[in-house]
Amino acid sequence: MAESFRMTVAVIGNVASVALYAAPTVTFKRVIRKKSTEEFSCIPYIVALLNCLLFTWYGLPVVSYKWENFPLVTVNGVGIAFELSYVLIYFFFASPKGKVKVAMTTIPVLIVFCAIAIASAFAFPGDHGHRKLLVGSVGLGVSVAMYGSPLVVMKKVIQTKSVEFMPLPLSLCSFLASSLWLTYGILIRDIFVAGPSVVGTPLGILQLVLHCRYWKRKDNVEQQKGDTIEKLDLEKGTPANNYNGDLVGKGNLENNSNNIINNVTNHSNCNSS
Repeated sequence: MAESFRMTVAVIGNVASVALYAAPTVTFKRVIRKKSTEEFSCIPYIVALLNCLLFTWYGLPVVSYKWENFPLVTVNGVGIAFELSYVLIYFFFASPKGKVKVAMTTIPVLIVFCAIAIASAFAFPGDHGHRKLLVGSVGLGVSVAMYGSPLVVMKKVIQTKSVEFMPLPLSLCSFLASSLWLTYGILIRDIFVAGPSVVGTPLGILQLVLHCRYWKRKDNVEQQKGDTIEKLDLEKGTPANNYNGDLVGKGNLENNSNNIINNVTNHSNCNSS
C-alpha cells in the first residue's frame, strides 16, 4: 500500500514537473514572434538545465542503487530536452551582448556537470553511498539556486507592479511540482530529493501571492497604451470610421471639417466622463 502511494505521488510529480518544464513555451513563443528576448533572463533556464543533468545522473544506476530512483531519470530526462531547447532559442534571438552572456554562463555549467559525473563514477568504485552524497549534495545546492532564481524576477514584479515577465503557468507549475516532490522525498526518506522543495514550495506560494496582488496591473498598462495611441491618432485627424462607435458616434459625416470637429468634441467628452 505504501509503495503504491509513493509511486502515485511520483507519477503525479512527474506530470507536474513536465508541465513546469513546458510552461516557458508560452514565453518562448513570444520571443520567437517578436524576434527578441526583451527583458527575460536566461539564467533560470541554464540553472534548470544543470539541475536536470545532475538529477538524471543521480537517478541512474551508476550513482543510485539499481533503479531505486527511476522516476528522477524519466522526469529530468524530459527536462533536459526542454531546458536545452529554451537556452538555444534564447541564444539565437539574443543580442550580441546577450549571446556572450549565455555562452559565458552555459559553458562553465556543462564543465561543472562533466567534472562531477566523472568524479562520481571513478572516485568511488562500487560505493553508491558516497556517489549519491557527492552528486546529491551538488544537486541540492543547484536545485535551491533554481528555485531561488525567480527571486530576481519577483523583485522586478514588485518594482514595476506588473507580472508581465513572471508567467502564471510557470509559477503555478513550480508550486505544484515542488510540493509533490517534497512529499515524495519525505516518503522515500531521501534528503536530496526532498531538500530543494523545502525552498521551492514557499517561493512558489510567494509567486502566486504576487500574481494575485499585481495581475490587474498588466491589463491597466495595456489599456493606458491603447488610450494613448487613440489620443495621438485623434490629434492627427484620423477618419472617424477607424475608431470605436462609442468614441466618434455613428454614421458618416458630410465633410472633412465636420469630421475633425466631431472627433475633437467626442474625444473631449470621453475625457470628461
